Amino acid sequence: MPTPSLVVRHGTIVDGSGGEPYEADLAVTDGRITAIGRNLPKGAEEIDARGRLVTPGFVDVHTHYDAQVTWSERLSPSSWNGATTVLLGNCGVGFAPCHAEQRDLLVNLMEGVEDIPEVVMTAGLPWNWHSFPDYLDSLAARRYDADVATQVPHAALRVYVMGERGANREPATADDRRRMAELTAEGLRAGALGFATSRTLNHRAADGRSIPTLRAEEAELTEIAHALRAAGTGWLQVVSDFEDQAAEIGLFRRLARESTRPLTLTLTQSDARPEAWRTLMAEIDEANAEGLRITAQVRSRPTSVLLGFELSQNPFMGRPAYKAIAHLPMAERLVYLRDPAFRKKLMVEVAEGRGHARRVERWERMFPLGDPPDYEPAPESSVAARAAREGRRPEEVAYDALMVRDGRGLLYLPVTNFAAGNLDAVRDMIASPNSLIGLGDGGAHVGIMCDATATSYTLTHWTRDRRRGALFPVSWAIKRLAADNAQAVGLNDRGLLGVGKKADINVLDYDRLRLRSPEVVYDLPAGGKRLVQRTDGFDATIVSGAVVYRDGQATGALPGRLIRGSRRA
Repeated sequence: MPTPSLVVRHGTIVDGSGGEPYEADLAVTDGRITAIGRNLPKGAEEIDARGRLVTPGFVDVHTHYDAQVTWSERLSPSSWNGATTVLLGNCGVGFAPCHAEQRDLLVNLMEGVEDIPEVVMTAGLPWNWHSFPDYLDSLAARRYDADVATQVPHAALRVYVMGERGANREPATADDRRRMAELTAEGLRAGALGFATSRTLNHRAADGRSIPTLRAEEAELTEIAHALRAAGTGWLQVVSDFEDQAAEIGLFRRLARESTRPLTLTLTQSDARPEAWRTLMAEIDEANAEGLRITAQVRSRPTSVLLGFELSQNPFMGRPAYKAIAHLPMAERLVYLRDPAFRKKLMVEVAEGRGHARRVERWERMFPLGDPPDYEPAPESSVAARAAREGRRPEEVAYDALMVRDGRGLLYLPVTNFAAGNLDAVRDMIASPNSLIGLGDGGAHVGIMCDATATSYTLTHWTRDRRRGALFPVSWAIKRLAADNAQAVGLNDRGLLGVGKKADINVLDYDRLRLRSPEVVYDLPAGGKRLVQRTDGFDATIVSGAVVYRDGQATGALPGRLIRGSRRA
């Protein structure tokens, strides 16, 4: 028997099956787990995991690293938070296939939908592809700190086939539908794990136009579903507003039936209809009882916006005095922000216009984020409640909170999943057997959120720290983050710790797991900024048997590769 390349010794194995943890050594050879047991032979490299949890690497099924993978070797912040596999191409946005003259249109769409600055993409995207297989070939030539899987994005596909007609959401002709189905099949043959589309008004290009797929007709989606059925692989990923909930879930049930493939959809709780998600979840459960496979992708905390003077949004962004300095570099803005006269002027102004500028003044739903951050804050900690206690205006409390740490303080504004001022609804969502924990959106919304740490949060909040309700077992959380997601996308070679499985592994100091406060870094092309967030307590993250992070620091190893197609157990 060859000497193992790595032995993780004396750890508490949480194998991803949901079973009870147990103590054992784990050996790795040639990127696979070759033995789990006691007193295994010495490895070429050893990790002492005494007092640590040894888990499968996490599978992040909802990211938007479509651009980042073309210029960066690191899929951070997902890879900093235990993700060893990431799936991109979600919500139907991406960069392939693409005619050269359509590049600006796809950049404009990604900028609007996923809040990635145009200048970053213009400077960073190499555009060394035309077709979707070309795009995969370009990724296959690169090395990463996690494995990368893809989906065929409907918006790019529609624009590629239909041009401006597709961008303007005109109905697809029979020839258009046939060609989109052919290209979907081509993408699946090249290695995509599915097809993704969007039907939400929230997804708009930077120029204000709705996403090209918004009103795609059932005939168009059905022909694409038939392409998946013929290929015998891949899932359909969809996001919808569910304004007509019965009609939409009916459509998705028909697509799942026509494709004979799994379908996954975004599920959140809205303030306007706080119980509607339960009706939708019941429909999903019913569909599964009928033999369809439909899952709800849910986030383990609220969808939220982070507000700050260094970020894309803040509570004062619509007020004339702030708008006059918004274009200045942060250092120059701080000169004004520290000026008592400027502060006094800003306090009495009213936001101009509509939209974001007014929505970010919801003082009763706005909270100082804190360090460590609190994503389930009590009502009495809101800006409005604190202002009432102190006899001050909410604007004053918010301004002072933003000025801590040299003007880099953060305010937290939950948008969905927080209708009752707690996460009880989220608990019910993540407990459902027909849900998947996802929606981390890594690589997107870089100026207003950093939810790729929802993996770490699932462990810290839902198995250890929550004080406002019952907790889940650690073994349950690991299964949800690893095995359940891996199996859902057809990657049956990972997500479990077992002999023969891919050696994607996390070594966790569970008691020390702690999310840090998000911070702004300027490491994107053209000096672009993004919010990132690290988590303490990851002793090691291992991909294909190689340690990529130790104590949160990169080792230089880049074993991550493009995944082409599903994987058998």
